[in-house]
Amino acid sequence: MVYKTHGTCSREIHFDVNDNKLTDVSFVGGCNGNLKGIGKLVEGMDIDEVIRRLDGVKCGFKSTSCPDQLANALKQYKASQA
Repeated sequence: MVYKTHGTCSREIHFDVNDNKLTDVSFVGGCNGNLKGIGKLVEGMDIDEVIRRLDGVKCGFKSTSCPDQLANALKQYKASQA
């Protein structure tokens, strides 16, 4: 899935979900090293756990962040599967 981010330095998040597990996470734009690290940390994690951990994380004075946008992308993915 490709998710267009809002309010962050990254522009897109690419990911797959297999058996409710998050795989192949990559960000386009943003802080390259940090976002690669986030992708590796959440690899294979249950998407509900990723949402629980990352939802609401803010970046500085912004109302969102790249991790929060990943949580939003996963919530959108879940809604599309219902």
